[in-house]
Amino acid sequence: MLVVLALPVFSMRLGVADAGNVKKEQTVRRAYDLLSDGFGPGFNGPLLVVAEVNGGRDLAAMQRVADRVRTDPEVAQVSPVIPSGNGRAALVNVVPKGSPQDASTGALIHRLRDHVIPAAVGSTDVQVHVGGETAVGADLAQKMSARLGTFFTAVLLLSFLLLMVVFRSLLVPLKAVVMNLLSIGAAYGVMVAIFQWGWLKSVVGIGQPGPIEAWAPMMLFTVLFGLSMDYEIFLLSRIREEYLRSRDNNTAVANGVAATGRVITAAAAIMVAVFLSFVIGFPLRQIKLFGLGLAAAVLVDATIVRMVLVPATMELLGEANWWYPKWLSRVTPRIGIEESHEAITPRAPLEPEPARD
Repeated sequence: MLVVLALPVFSMRLGVADAGNVKKEQTVRRAYDLLSDGFGPGFNGPLLVVAEVNGGRDLAAMQRVADRVRTDPEVAQVSPVIPSGNGRAALVNVVPKGSPQDASTGALIHRLRDHVIPAAVGSTDVQVHVGGETAVGADLAQKMSARLGTFFTAVLLLSFLLLMVVFRSLLVPLKAVVMNLLSIGAAYGVMVAIFQWGWLKSVVGIGQPGPIEAWAPMMLFTVLFGLSMDYEIFLLSRIREEYLRSRDNNTAVANGVAATGRVITAAAAIMVAVFLSFVIGFPLRQIKLFGLGLAAAVLVDATIVRMVLVPATMELLGEANWWYPKWLSRVTPRIGIEESHEAITPRAPLEPEPARD
């Protein structure tokens, strides 16, 4: 089930959503539609092709750039070369055929920078840049995409090492990292299905599908991993205490889940309700996306993951949960979140109350 929910992640496209995603009742959406109907969707996010020029030779190079850009099939309109008042710079406005958030517009930006403009400039010294708000959004999405892998790896590795030292185990932290990835992946999949593919968009209250906000995956991963690990530590610390008392893995898992299940479920229910209020109470697409991602992850994490997958895998792994090489135990510091091993003793049976007359 979690794998199916996470499958849409592989088609996630990062970007910056434009006003076309807003509901039609809002004036910003109506203005966006009027401009699109009158001048084309790309008029809402033109590209600025700018260069520093010095003399007529450089202006001629900019004219060649404008002529070459005009031949691109994804370009709707190109303005004449506009020199600045002091003659030090030149500007060409380029209107794409696609809207600012379309994948075709992002591809056009990279094609202009990498192929079209260098071929038009040739051997001249003119440095031509493609800017504007739409290009800034495309650059942001590309930069964030390139950093996601490094960011995820660093967070997962540090979390694994910390849990390994705390619980004196290799499989318990590995399982925790995998489970957290499953819940976060499921949340990402729900976000892609609703906000990028348009499923249930009328229920959520968005105008039309678009890209996932470039900042959202990194921000959501940070928050969700912290929340998921909070539940994980709460549950595993209780299981660890029970195991140190009884030295029986099955009993420890059962008692640990029984003792923490209600607290985890109640806390998760409160957070899901709060996060869903972001979806219902705010008109901004970005806030809706953030709130829905948080709500979906916490719901999945506190039900399927914490109450089913974690105890089930720990039950199946048995004593292997607590395997920790002796050489590793000698070189790692002892950091405990529960009572020390020596302080934990089996519970004494309760003495019967004296009989009353």
